[in-house]
Amino acid sequence: MLQTIRKGDPELRRTLIELRKAARSHNAPLWRAVAERLDRPRHAVLPVNVGHLERLAHEKEMVVVAGKVLAEGSITKPVVVAAYRFSESARTKVKAAGGETMTIHELMHAHPDGKGVRLLG
Repeated sequence: MLQTIRKGDPELRRTLIELRKAARSHNAPLWRAVAERLDRPRHAVLPVNVGHLERLAHEKEMVVVAGKVLAEGSITKPVVVAAYRFSESARTKVKAAGGETMTIHELMHAHPDGKGVRLLG
């Protein structure tokens, strides 16, 4: 059954379609869970702060955030973070800690089966 996507942002619609295709073709429940979270109403998607990444993510762990990463707090460990959006200062803080930032689309193509990736937020 075809699911209707009611998002106005064309980039978000494209991301949702690709996530659902990857979930089906690679049997990866991670991408389905990310798509479900991104498909929620905007007020139901909570942003994740850099301070949360410091507390929840382990060093050199690969995490995906279904939403936006904001710069509140600090981070000291290198973490690979993929998110739909980043604030510029959050991106700077993650990179200054030795980590890496990428889009969900880039992470999905690098790890199509979702193995070794943890969902936060």
